[in-house]
Amino acid sequence: MTFDPSSSPPAALVPPVPLATLVLDGPAIERALKRIAHEIIERNPDLANLAIAGIPSRGNQVALRLAAYIAQFAGQFVECGVVDVSMHRDDLHQRRRIGPMQPTKLPDNLESKTLILADDVLFSGRTVRAAMDAVSSFGRPARIQFAVLVDRGHRELPIRADYVGKNLPTAYGQRVFVRFEAIDRVPDGVWLEKL
Repeated sequence: MTFDPSSSPPAALVPPVPLATLVLDGPAIERALKRIAHEIIERNPDLANLAIAGIPSRGNQVALRLAAYIAQFAGQFVECGVVDVSMHRDDLHQRRRIGPMQPTKLPDNLESKTLILADDVLFSGRTVRAAMDAVSSFGRPARIQFAVLVDRGHRELPIRADYVGKNLPTAYGQRVFVRFEAIDRVPDGVWLEKL
């Protein structure tokens, strides 16, 4: 599956929950991801040794779009993969159910690669910590960077993103909803639940 940057989303935007506020619409998401792609190109001069891995489910979409934009802007194919964190989470015992698992797909020669982990929302930092644990099961990348569409704060671990599309101040109990047409069958959008 690939992302076509020239495709346009449908026009209707419906909140995922009543009274949710639209923070980013489809064009704003694309501008944020294009900016991140440019930042990745600037900070990583050796794009041939770069790979991007999405954290399911919506992090996969972020990774695909970043890889497509990097190829478009720099003319360099970037390998895109998946890092499933389901069994690496430190809160497994607290979860009522484990979401659907996806096979982890990473480059064979991780040791020579800069691996960018991609996700839709950064909150506590526990998901990306689990992703780093999962990656270590497959090898040791030369370096790991982290790209996220939305950083909503409230970190529980000393983790920060290297690339951020939007910093979104939230109350701890507020929910952020990211919707991608390719996954959710609704127009792209980032929504913030009103308290």
